[in-house]
Amino acid sequence: MNFAPLSRFIDHIAAWRIPWAEVVVMHRNETVFRYRAGYADLEANTPIDEDKIIYLYSLTKIMTCTAALQLVEKGEILLGDPLSDYLPEFAETAVRKQQKDDGSRTGLPERPITVRDLFTMTAGFSYDLDSPSIREAAERTEGRLPTREFARALAKEPLLFEPGTRWNYSLCHDVLAALVEVVDGRRFSTYVREEITEPLGMPDTGFFLSEAQHSRLVPQYEFNDELGKAVRMDGDWYRIGTEFESGGAGLLSTVRDYALFLNTLTNRGTSPEGVRILSAASVDLMRTDHLNGHTRGDYNWAHHAGYGYGLGVRTHISKADSGSLSPLGEFGWSGAAGSYAIMDPESQLTVMYAQHLVNNQEPYVHPRLRNMVYSCLS
Repeated sequence: MNFAPLSRFIDHIAAWRIPWAEVVVMHRNETVFRYRAGYADLEANTPIDEDKIIYLYSLTKIMTCTAALQLVEKGEILLGDPLSDYLPEFAETAVRKQQKDDGSRTGLPERPITVRDLFTMTAGFSYDLDSPSIREAAERTEGRLPTREFARALAKEPLLFEPGTRWNYSLCHDVLAALVEVVDGRRFSTYVREEITEPLGMPDTGFFLSEAQHSRLVPQYEFNDELGKAVRMDGDWYRIGTEFESGGAGLLSTVRDYALFLNTLTNRGTSPEGVRILSAASVDLMRTDHLNGHTRGDYNWAHHAGYGYGLGVRTHISKADSGSLSPLGEFGWSGAAGSYAIMDPESQLTVMYAQHLVNNQEPYVHPRLRNMVYSCLS
């Protein structure tokens, strides 16, 4: 293994417009490469170092889908169940319907939202965190907006399309977190801690930070093209309530912690120490392509060419279309500030890449990073 090209790439992007970058490569449960470059705090010229805490944003989705799949394994939910069996407010959720005069009206959907729709982003939701019903719920709860109240509020907003007929990146996994709460009875954060992060030894992963942990939270940046530099942009715009535990974007973690979780999924649900969070069958279901003739055309992000969409993850389905050096079945996701996960059971490879830049350069960085990792392993 020769990771010199990957080191040079990390140096390059850290000198380009990304304040800092870090990558961990695990192969057959061993960390074979870890490298970081750049400054955690540009103003203070503080180099990035060990155990800094970052916003995972949408890398949270992998954890949320894992938690919900645990309930599938326990027989407490089925993918085909109507969502309203558990969250009754969604029995009355309307859908926008087109009329011949190009206007629109609303009515009840032709079929209900299912649990599967939450996993696969086909429920018909938007990603509008500032919708009238959500704003009203935040005001009514005096800024707390617990996860369950968030779901009740979202149910008042009309769906963009008939459930199951389109794919749309949306608030599906935030509702999935509320489903876990209702079915299990614990707060979502408590469930995640007791069933996943504590058993795996991930003390720095959660929805809220202690005072000591907060001191390790690194600044967040946005690259300003006019100024030609990254400018500080602290804050979490997905934290719309003090008690809102966003299943889609709410987790904070370290590179070390989240690599442990990702590597457990690479091992098809069981950690090297023997801690099982999912069965191999569930991991294989997660990384199965769930797109169909109705939804495939909507999953059209250029840097995801050659990938399908599983239960909360991209999954590699065509090397010819992707140009990726990874094998079919490699899966993962990414986060709004640029973090990126690769899980590959066939190669026994796990990659956790992290940065903290909200205009994240994902289409440039991620495909190159992925191909370089595989070339360095050869």
